[in-house]
Amino acid sequence: MELNEFDLEILNSKGISQEKLAEELQMLADGFPYLRIEAPATPGHGISVLSPEMENQAESLWNQYLAAGGRVLKMVPASGAASRMFKDLFSFANGKKDKPDNDFMKKFFDEIENFAFFPQLNFLCLSLHGLSVASLIKEKRYKDIVKALIDKEGLNYGQLPKALLSFHKVPGTSRTALEEHLAEGAQYASGKDGKVRVHFTVSEEHLPLMSMKFEESKGKMEHEYGVEYELSTSIQKPSTDTVAANMDGTPYREKGGLFFRPGGHGALIENLNDLDADVIFIKNIDNVVPDARRDDTLKYKRIIGGVLVGIKRKADNYCALLSKGTPSDDELAEMLEFMHKVLCITHDDSENMDAAQKAEYIFGKLNRPFRVCGMVKNEGEPGGGPFLAYNPDGTVSPQILESTQIDPKNKEAQKMLKDATHFNPVDLVVSTKDWQGKKFNLPDYVDKATGFISIKSREGVEIKALELPGLWNGAMSDWNTVLVEVPVSTFNPVKTVNDLLRPAHQ
Repeated sequence: MELNEFDLEILNSKGISQEKLAEELQMLADGFPYLRIEAPATPGHGISVLSPEMENQAESLWNQYLAAGGRVLKMVPASGAASRMFKDLFSFANGKKDKPDNDFMKKFFDEIENFAFFPQLNFLCLSLHGLSVASLIKEKRYKDIVKALIDKEGLNYGQLPKALLSFHKVPGTSRTALEEHLAEGAQYASGKDGKVRVHFTVSEEHLPLMSMKFEESKGKMEHEYGVEYELSTSIQKPSTDTVAANMDGTPYREKGGLFFRPGGHGALIENLNDLDADVIFIKNIDNVVPDARRDDTLKYKRIIGGVLVGIKRKADNYCALLSKGTPSDDELAEMLEFMHKVLCITHDDSENMDAAQKAEYIFGKLNRPFRVCGMVKNEGEPGGGPFLAYNPDGTVSPQILESTQIDPKNKEAQKMLKDATHFNPVDLVVSTKDWQGKKFNLPDYVDKATGFISIKSREGVEIKALELPGLWNGAMSDWNTVLVEVPVSTFNPVKTVNDLLRPAHQ
């Protein structure tokens, strides 16, 4: 493909090589293979269900780890505006109907005073229209209320990031999602030095507003929780943007140059790679609850943290032993049992290996990044799911997959999809250092064959968009993965504005 001067300028400005461009165009032309799965991960078969005694041990191990000075960080993907959260409100504001005529909008107005942002909205309505929300409702001026919430002339909630929306009421005021993550971090990730390290990935356009919120919130929350915050941010790197193509596979162009789109949350593997901590918790910005409803969340954060510390310590000890030479047959057998029973790595050919080959195989499997992922019972919420999937080397291990990665024409695979009992709430804790404490280069562990192609509309033209392997999907597929059942009470996402009316957010 010939590139013009404008193309080369775009590539140079984003830090994208011509080789990477060619690779992406080939992916758009060829598509991606479906993953071969053995079974859904279920309790006792890929998902660990901990007994109360095991939970207590894990929680105790986590508390000991913090007390000993373990360096912990909390990463919160918080890029993008909250516009999808207000999709129904935009439709109403721009529609022909002047009063709510569906269940969603009726609920929004019936319970409007229960939203944490209501006092701000009410004040703004008084400023803009000289009338309270209640008075505007009496006059059937419903659209004025909605526009005061979502428009730029109002609270601008339709364009702000979720991090800066008022999620929950607290006495005398309200808390944003950002502040709830700071509160949560203070309660399970405060180090021996009293510091809580929280990193937010944000959109470049929202950086100034996020910085202002940090300044506003930091001092009062440090006082409230008796901690000191170290807050940091990063943006999705331009080099992770992906090229778009026309439906015939040729590069899509705008104004004479190649057109690139953000590559999805899989791009954040680069941001994660830049962070330096021994243990990193990852959780989406919208999955937070108020203090009074946080007990289960805190308990299971400490539990999955303790599980990670325990298995990582064991794996590191095995790697240290392997580095000194070939261990005894009994020691190798113990390591293989750990891999099979704890890490759920199966279908290896270890029975046909000699001792030296076993040692090399085990070291290669254990000396890689680790993650422990909370899994909740599937009660109809959207999200990817846990499966036992085949790896390129023929082994099978736990993976988190999206339905798009499973062949819709394969009846056996589709039955496995229907038989899945749990799904991924994005509640994970990771270790990104090797047995000697050196950081792994995380992009080396991405399975590039697990991206996918979506069809988007761009100025009325259908185009192919390349989505990178998802952060907790293909971007971590070569990691060691342990799945642990956690209660559904730990999963309270806010996908629409009315989700804030659920009991967990009141």
